[in-house]
Amino acid sequence: MASTHKLSSFEVAALVDGLRDLDGDSGAETTEAKPYRFGSDNRAMLGDYYGLRMINERFCRLARPVFLPFLRMHPRISSFPPEIKTFAQYSDELDNFTSLTISRIEPLRGTSMITLHPDFVSLLTDAYYGGAIRNLPNRRNEFTATEARVIELVTEGLNRALEAAWRDLSPLTFQVASQEENLQFATFVEGKDLVVNCSFIIQLPDADPANLDILYPLQALKPLAAQLRSRMQSDVIDDDITWRERLHRAVMAVPLTVTARLAEPSVPLAALDRLTPGHVVPVDLSPAPVLLVEDKPYFAGDIGSQSGHAAINLTRRLRR
Repeated sequence: MASTHKLSSFEVAALVDGLRDLDGDSGAETTEAKPYRFGSDNRAMLGDYYGLRMINERFCRLARPVFLPFLRMHPRISSFPPEIKTFAQYSDELDNFTSLTISRIEPLRGTSMITLHPDFVSLLTDAYYGGAIRNLPNRRNEFTATEARVIELVTEGLNRALEAAWRDLSPLTFQVASQEENLQFATFVEGKDLVVNCSFIIQLPDADPANLDILYPLQALKPLAAQLRSRMQSDVIDDDITWRERLHRAVMAVPLTVTARLAEPSVPLAALDRLTPGHVVPVDLSPAPVLLVEDKPYFAGDIGSQSGHAAINLTRRLRR
């Protein structure tokens, strides 16, 4: 799946300068290549991001119900590999008007930022109040009170999904600290600070896919760097009560065949060979018939009746 991120202004400027160089110096010699030393510009400070990728994949599943009240469906959410860049580089890729929600992360004492595009906010608001899921032109520079409430509901749900996604690795809590509409007023990190950008794409029917970004300061994740590089999840097994209840109901609904063994007569083979319709085989009923479940003996009982019907009164459970 191709990324939908647009080129930053630095990348566009470099591309334009390169085209100008080609137009002006078509016959000039190429400049000397800049020497590069492997490892000198290594930003893979979290290893192969394996732990963070697992968290993002789990978040994709947990975040789908957040959009159900708005879209009346569970959208498909996919994650891109995490990227490390400076906050200035990330800011250069964004429009001036966008939804920025900054949350405190405890016990890391850091912050996270959720970025929602204004077009996606307008789509969610319109669909929430009965409109169709469609792209709406948005040329405003501020959100309405209704859209601000939608942003609050969505980000609160996404924070709860983040808590559940991080729970196996480390129990974290995300609490909304502030919401902004312009990066210039967002008190997140300094422009030169490194951030971890986790990008997600939300597939929508009859509409263009929407982008969702979650940013973590690299400094805030350093205490968990060893766990994020590990391929092992938490060794703490949580007791999922809901899953146990569903499993219990499913097991209790399994149909079983119950039969009662009243007697086991012994008949010679010669007598069986002479049997025809109308013959009577004498049978001595056992004083303690056995109740079988799936042809395995479970209970002993007595023959009786209840409400005019033959019945067996269970007296004791048999040892298998």
